[in-house]
This record gives sequence, C-alpha cells and structure tokens, in this order.
Amino acid sequence: MDVTPVVEGIVAQMLPLYRVAETDAPDCIGPVLPHRRRVVEALDQLLQLLLPAGASPEAVQPELLHLFLAERVSRAYRLLTVEVARALPLRWRGAFAQQVADGDGGGGAAEPIADGDLMAAAAELVSAFCRRLPALRCQLVQDIRAAYNGDPAAISFAEVMLTYPGLWAIASHRIAHELYRLDIPVVPRIISEHTHAWVGVDIHPGAVIGNGFFIDHATGVVIGETAQVGNNVKLYQGVTLGARSFPLDEHGFPQKKIRRHPTVEDNVIIYANATVLGPVTIGAGSEIGGNVFLTADVPPGSRVRGRNEVDVRQPKE
Repeated sequence: MDVTPVVEGIVAQMLPLYRVAETDAPDCIGPVLPHRRRVVEALDQLLQLLLPAGASPEAVQPELLHLFLAERVSRAYRLLTVEVARALPLRWRGAFAQQVADGDGGGGAAEPIADGDLMAAAAELVSAFCRRLPALRCQLVQDIRAAYNGDPAAISFAEVMLTYPGLWAIASHRIAHELYRLDIPVVPRIISEHTHAWVGVDIHPGAVIGNGFFIDHATGVVIGETAQVGNNVKLYQGVTLGARSFPLDEHGFPQKKIRRHPTVEDNVIIYANATVLGPVTIGAGSEIGGNVFLTADVPPGSRVRGRNEVDVRQPKE
C-alpha cells in the first residue's frame, strides 16, 4: 500500500496549524529557542562540579581534581552561553513581555538586544553565574550536613550524597535560582522541570531558600515561585508551599509578579503532606503537623496539629 497520499493529506491539513514567526504564540514554531537537552547537559556538568561524590560518573582522583573542575566549568560555560543567547530574546518577545510593552502588565519592558550582541550578552550573564559557583558549593555542603543531622537513618555523608533525592533537588534548584536571579528566561524552568520529572520535587526557580535546607524522602514536594524559606528548615514528603486562587487583572488573566506563596522562617519543620497556601508567614521555630491545611499566619514557636490547633510554646526560662 502506498502511504504517500495519506501522509501528504495529513501534512496538508497540519501545515496551516503552524506559524513561522519571531514571536511567542501557542501556534508558533519560532523564534529560536533554547535546546532542552543542551540545558540538561549543562546541568549535569554543574552537578558533577558541585557534588562530585554523588553526581560524577567517574572517580575523582585528588591529583586530577583541578583538571576535573576546570573541565566541568568550561563545558557548562560553553553550553549555557549558547542556550542563554537563544533564550534572551524572550525578555522582549515573550507573551508577558509583550503585555508589559503594551501597558497591560505593569513595570517596564525589557530593552531588546541586537542579534549580533546576543552571544556577548549571554557570555556576560553566564560569567556572572559561574562566579557564584563557589558560594553554591558552600551552601550544598551545609545542605548535606543538614540531611545527615536531620535523618537518623543516614549513617554517612557519602550515603546522603549518593542516595538522597532531596539533595539533588536542592542542588538543581540552587543552580536554577542563580540563573533566575539574572533574569534569564526559560533556562531555569527547563532545569527545574527536568528535576521535577527526575526526582519528583517541583521547586520553582524563583523560590528563595536559605542555608541548611533538608527535604526528607522528597517525593511530591511543591514550592512555588514567590515562596521564601529561611535557614535550617526541614520538609517531609508531600509538602506544598503553594498559592491560593489568583487575583485577576482587568482582562481576566492571573496577575503575575506578585507575592502568592508562603514565607517560612528559620528552624521550621513541616511534616508529610501538609499544605500551606497563600502569602502567609510561618514563624521561626514552628512545627506544622502532617496533613495540615493552612491558610493563615502562624506565630513563632507554634505547633499546628491536624485540626489546625495552634499551640504557642512558651520560651524556657
């Protein structure tokens, strides 16, 4: 059977469904966009750099550590520079950027960069990102220590680095967050959604997370874009730091760039499957019990139980 007429008939029907243009629209196949696999390859290089004991497929010889680190930084730099250059036009061509330019989104529109200057602009941004890598390494060492100290089942730091999906989620988030802070479109989300599919933890790159962060068991944790998490915070599986119903603009669309998610202060523990929604604050030193559904502020030093009973603990004299 000659399938050519069938194929040609399908293609003829589908061709009008694609728009080729340098714009951001649901039916458009342009402009040039970042390549997901290349971004993930860069992430892999960065994870090997930051967590060589857990992420590197090869044993790191102490005598070759300098070369090992240089190779990973160089490879990640090259990959990211190309993909960031491909992403930058979305600063002014993206749908929300166009909405802002038309006066409907609030704030000012991004200034376009000439095509010939995109690689140089991308290289400058990636250089700024790479200069943050030593600080990220220091943060992850604290995260490893928090996991070891926070889980009685952990018998070595090596076990944490090799087997804890929460650590890999945190490492990927810290990378994505630094790129997000540099206002690089799309690339941070590619990293976060790859990690979401990989370990089952969904942390938006915009979320601000302090030092010594530990997600025990990890699976099913969701942390939204405008969430702020303090130092020495511990979450268990299934925790959601999410948003309530979204306020709409005059056109009926959800408002963007506003605070929608919780703030969790220092030394807080949130147990399994608890849900905290909206721009509320969980006070320092509090404990939120399992399966709690919370939409209100919690004072420091509180215990919130399953029926949302709040017990404010008195400080020891």
